[in-house]
Amino acid sequence: MLKCPNCSSKDIGKIGPEQYYCWNCFIELSYKDEMLFLHQVEEDGSLSSLDDLFTDEERKCDGASF
Repeated sequence: MLKCPNCSSKDIGKIGPEQYYCWNCFIELSYKDEMLFLHQVEEDGSLSSLDDLFTDEERKCDGASF
């Protein structure tokens, strides 16, 4: 099961192909090439990357949990 790397919540919803949303900390997660990409949704709907707050190891995912 997918767990948010930011808050460790399992309250994750799918919003598109390989795109997910954490309902606990309100970040968007996308999955590509075994890596998670994390974004904060801004008030205007734009996305700000949060990837620099996490190590590659924390963002690495084998895809089995999707």
